[in-house]
Amino acid sequence: MSTTTVHAPGNEAHFMHVKPVAARVRVRKGDRILADSSSALRIMETGHGPYDPMIYIPEADVSDALAAVEGKSTHCPLKGDASYFTLDGDEIAWTYDRPLEASHMLKGHIAFYPGKVTLEEIGAGA
Repeated sequence: MSTTTVHAPGNEAHFMHVKPVAARVRVRKGDRILADSSSALRIMETGHGPYDPMIYIPEADVSDALAAVEGKSTHCPLKGDASYFTLDGDEIAWTYDRPLEASHMLKGHIAFYPGKVTLEEIGAGA
């Protein structure tokens, strides 16, 4: 997959670039490894302004220690409908399990709140 650009329907100013991460990605909470992947995606989004880049990791590479948050769902006009996960009672991650058609590449991927975990890119090149 190369870089893909997706625009929100009816709002060309709200868009995201999606590209593979050229490194192994590991997510930790303390000493606990929550994800380890060589197939992550980097999402660079602009809406009302630029957002910090986010890394989405395939579900298969994420620990089964995460628990679904029952009854919580949000909607993004660019990406679709998201569900959330907790770890030890702390909301820590989300997934676009019902993405819009243009954002289908996010299905089956999980993103973590940066301030709640340590995210490492191992072997990242320039």
